[in-house]
Amino acid sequence: MHREYHKWFSPALGREMELLEFGHGGQPVLVFPTSMGRFWDYEERGMIASVGHQYESGRLRAYCVDSVDAESWYNKGVHPAERAARHLQYERYLLEEAVPFILGRGDAARIAATGCSFGGYHTINFTLKHPELVNHAVSMGGAFDIHQFLSGHYDDNCYFNCPPDFLPGLSDDQDLEHLRHHTRLVLATGESDICLAENRRLSGILASKEIPHWLDVWAGGAGHDWRWWRQMAQKFFG
Repeated sequence: MHREYHKWFSPALGREMELLEFGHGGQPVLVFPTSMGRFWDYEERGMIASVGHQYESGRLRAYCVDSVDAESWYNKGVHPAERAARHLQYERYLLEEAVPFILGRGDAARIAATGCSFGGYHTINFTLKHPELVNHAVSMGGAFDIHQFLSGHYDDNCYFNCPPDFLPGLSDDQDLEHLRHHTRLVLATGESDICLAENRRLSGILASKEIPHWLDVWAGGAGHDWRWWRQMAQKFFG
């Protein structure tokens, strides 16, 4: 399997950023790490190996980016407004650097996106804000409400990065066209997942906006854990 390490100084973030690339062709997939996770976590947790044949056959290319969660939402050492501002710089990194890099590595016009737990938040938040870039989004055990990180503070930057809040008011015709007709959305979770209620809540909002999606609740005691996410990856990318 093709595996390649990339690193560059990010103007958007003012520091070096790293990512791992897997595969040599096919659908490019932007992979977000879990809470405060690193770009190598997806591989180390067996997520790449779980669908390794897809990378080896040239059907999938994964791009596992780093997070700045410890500098943004999880950074209790700064004011919540600064946490939100740092997240927006991360979004700029994705839009201006990571996604163009990914698309430049092949001939695809759009990417897929995926992530587990807080990586599921990043997946859905990024997709709902930029559906023209994403044709397939798979959240596994995602948590979507960021109020827990705001210590009572709230501003526009918080609102527009909290899917349960901004999605009901989404009215841009082009965004809705993409989401309703050109983007596949999957909310995968387990019956014992601590984030089950959040997935059901977001599913209800998507339904109210007439946005097709798949709320896939796994039985058999499925919870918030890598062993379930590996099986989900096999289902949705295998």
